Amino acid sequence: MKPARIPQTLTPPLHWADIPWGEYYREALDRQLQPWLSKMFGFHLLKIGTLSAEINTDNCAISHQVTVSSLGDRVQARADPLQLPFENRSIDACLLAHTLPWCQDPHRLLREVDRVLIDDGWLMLSGFNPVSVLGLGKCVPFQRRRVPYNSRMFSMMRLIDWVALLNFEVIYQANFHVLPWQRQGGDLLSAHLPALGCMQLIVARKRTIPLTLNPMKRRKENAQLRPAVGATRQYQKPLRMPVYQEDNPRHQELDD
Repeated sequence: MKPARIPQTLTPPLHWADIPWGEYYREALDRQLQPWLSKMFGFHLLKIGTLSAEINTDNCAISHQVTVSSLGDRVQARADPLQLPFENRSIDACLLAHTLPWCQDPHRLLREVDRVLIDDGWLMLSGFNPVSVLGLGKCVPFQRRRVPYNSRMFSMMRLIDWVALLNFEVIYQANFHVLPWQRQGGDLLSAHLPALGCMQLIVARKRTIPLTLNPMKRRKENAQLRPAVGATRQYQKPLRMPVYQEDNPRHQELDD
């Protein structure tokens, strides 16, 4: 297996239109994301990468949406995605629409996303499927320098393993759009052979397990019940015995 981090820097496309049949890919990804965007609530939605900026997220209830990238025009925060300029646990949802395929260090990018996401935050991750018609183009030598064949295509199992190591729970995973040159991606093939889809999507939520015990809960576990007092228990005063003294005259008469 090839390492995730590579020394060379990859230049991502600025628009989906720069990718052959890129508008078909964007429309297919929009259809897959719409049911999940309506379930997300919060204050801040973060889009990483220029391709993420063109994804339609109007159906999402999160009104404040920010795009971060080092390139492009439709960017609100120009910064390196590997060093996100946000505080820890300040983002409610994060969209990585084909950001990992052109990322130099995908592990570092996912760790940055994990840092800025709140507990139970949403992660939407998409990419190209290497086991597909599109993935076969990487086998052709003169095609490897062209978009999108110059991108890095990770398998679904590898991406799931990465997010699982960061304590993300995968809620939804799918491959879709089998035929890239068709707008609908081949409805018949997509219905019967979804594993061969050129596009792949993962929707996950960040899960945080506390490492320290709750003090209140620990105090309750160590608490001991007091013994119950019997309702029929009777208390009697002790009887006082007479005290005989030698100087008592009555006792002296009895002795005589």
